[in-house]
Amino acid sequence: MSRKIVHVVGTGTIGEPLIGLLCDFKDNLGIDEVTFHKNSPHTTDRSKVRNLIKRGARLTTQDEKIDGFNNIGLKPEFSTTEAIDRASVVIDCTPSGVGHKNKINYYEKYLHNTLGFVAQGSEFGFGKMYARGVNDSTLVQGEDRFVQVVSCNTHNLSTIVQTLAIDDGDDNLIEGRFNLIRRSNDVSQSNNFVPSPQVGSHKDPDYGTHHARDAALLFKTLGYNLNFFSSAMIVNTQYMHILHFHLKVKNETTIQKIIAKLEANDRIAITDKINANEVFSFGRDHGHFGRILNQAVVSIPSLNVRNGNEITGFCFTPQDGNSLLSSISIAEWFLYPHSYEDKIQCLKPFFYDEV
Repeated sequence: MSRKIVHVVGTGTIGEPLIGLLCDFKDNLGIDEVTFHKNSPHTTDRSKVRNLIKRGARLTTQDEKIDGFNNIGLKPEFSTTEAIDRASVVIDCTPSGVGHKNKINYYEKYLHNTLGFVAQGSEFGFGKMYARGVNDSTLVQGEDRFVQVVSCNTHNLSTIVQTLAIDDGDDNLIEGRFNLIRRSNDVSQSNNFVPSPQVGSHKDPDYGTHHARDAALLFKTLGYNLNFFSSAMIVNTQYMHILHFHLKVKNETTIQKIIAKLEANDRIAITDKINANEVFSFGRDHGHFGRILNQAVVSIPSLNVRNGNEITGFCFTPQDGNSLLSSISIAEWFLYPHSYEDKIQCLKPFFYDEV
């Protein structure tokens, strides 16, 4: 396979900024071409599709949809199957459940000439769970062909645990309790906004919500069996998710040690801000497509250590930026398994020590 082609399926809250990132940094990332699949020819989406094409991405759709796109002034260059057949890596950013259908209907048929397929956090069971910087060491070249990038909140939760409760590879955690305070929907979305705070149910008897379950399974790829439980609720805002964490650890610690660990992890940003709108505004002003690529933004004023071994705090989840980072990282691992860590350093300008 001579040409390095990354194909993105979907142009939603992850797909659109992902296509833009890949186009803007494709030379640094060693990518020859970026293609993307758009399912329906809506005039309301025409402006973003045109701008993605201007950035260098090439539009694809199903055969039966090509005329519809032509009718609104957009010209697809490849059909769905042609685009997948040409791709070195496919990143599926479709709504929940669609990725599994695409795996059966398309992806499994192209294993012979595609390096790997990636799905997002909603596609539980699609393949090996992955979060950049957490379980890279478990990736096996030639074996891990299907990979599920965990959800943005699972990234946040896992990175906090890894930084504050895994000491030099040793499990220092007694238990982790988490409450995911989720935004109602993205600022780009108009549907499913809730009118007031809405509590969630605990569908998993062991882990509560999928966030703790997914994080526990992520750490199991590293050989850890961690005691996690999470709850979730939705609040009537579009700004960003917030994680409340309570970690009980074996070894005594202090606020100063906690802050030092947070500052030492370049995937974590710290902030003295306590309002989500101010953190969101920083991302809008300074991020790429408005996204901060750090995996968590920890509010320093919220931190507390009780009894020397109970760590509590709040951190903001940066608008799916962590999922974008992991999606690009795993795509680069498929393309350049021995040098992907160096190649993704071109994204460093969108990592911040402080927000």
